[in-house]
Amino acid sequence: MSKEESQNLETLEKSLTYWQDAWRRLKKHKLAMAGLAGVISTILFAVLGPFFSRFSYSDQILDYARTPPRLDIYEVADDYYVFLTKDYNLLRVSEKGEILERIFDTNKDLERKAYTYFDARRGLEIELDFSYNLLPGKEADYNFTLVANGGDPITEATKTVFNRTYPFGSDSIGRSILVRVMYGARISLIVAFVASLANLLIGAVYGSIAGYEGGRTDILMMRFVDILNSIPLLIYVILIMVLVGNRGLWTMIIALGSVYWVTMARLVRGQVLSLKGQEFVLAARALGVKKRSIISRHLIPNTIGPIIISMTMMIPRAIFTEAFLSFIGLGVSAPMASWGTLTEDALSALLSFPYQLFFPSMAIAITMLSFNFLGDGLRDALDPRLRKG
Repeated sequence: MSKEESQNLETLEKSLTYWQDAWRRLKKHKLAMAGLAGVISTILFAVLGPFFSRFSYSDQILDYARTPPRLDIYEVADDYYVFLTKDYNLLRVSEKGEILERIFDTNKDLERKAYTYFDARRGLEIELDFSYNLLPGKEADYNFTLVANGGDPITEATKTVFNRTYPFGSDSIGRSILVRVMYGARISLIVAFVASLANLLIGAVYGSIAGYEGGRTDILMMRFVDILNSIPLLIYVILIMVLVGNRGLWTMIIALGSVYWVTMARLVRGQVLSLKGQEFVLAARALGVKKRSIISRHLIPNTIGPIIISMTMMIPRAIFTEAFLSFIGLGVSAPMASWGTLTEDALSALLSFPYQLFFPSMAIAITMLSFNFLGDGLRDALDPRLRKG
């Protein structure tokens, strides 16, 4: 075999299909791969995460309300650790941070600003003095003294450990923020993917018909799209709530699915307008292929790259829209968890318990960034003009 034939054979062996070449270039895009990892992690977090927790999104333990992700624990007796919440609830915890039980107070001396707690099983009496926090100018401090069975006062935490019962902390009525963030991820992803599916099914078909037919049909169809696009989404949600009679997950899905396809319709229409004059379309028409087949088998498959990119970029917008609607009270109803409802619930106690806002906000930010990074990478990978890159 000659050298030239060997080089030609090597070239043929290395030839890649469109999708293989797109995947090859996508793997070189570091941010896109990080976004893909983030998307997969978010899906696994939402789907599998709740199965590994003993709590549900609605389980309440009022005795464990408002416990932070990290606990300052005090050893008041041998191998006996306690944690004091900002509501002055005394909790017995393990050395590793597992919340075991609440120790109830038996006396409240409001004049002396002291509480007395008693553990009957251990015969342990613990006195709490928090009068320092009520001095003028000290209201923002959180200092107290613990005395167990009349022993030496304890003012410094023995150690700081992670909260193993509530890794993300608990809310004002003792629900696990971690589990609620997991269920919130389910709600947000369901809404986003259903909206994107409607975006694909309605927008691609509508836009391809408008672009292929052209003329008066195209004008009328696109003016209808302009009308839909000119009405704020919030108005659609309110109208649908009035028609349906309640607010919730399906109301939001219907609202988003009914209007999110307009951008896709414009995109597909533009692609079809540039493709319908190509030779393969003219040949299909000359052979008598029906319009439906030309659109479904020739035009839409040749616009799949921009369609995938648009769907990927629409998902974070849908997630943010769902969070915003839930934040203003138009989302899912209690006790269901959504990232928007979690952030709204956390606002009232933002200064005292900032972790309640931090975790759902971080979930929204990470998910949106992951989809945006992936969408940018897909845009570069699926661009046919860059296939030699």
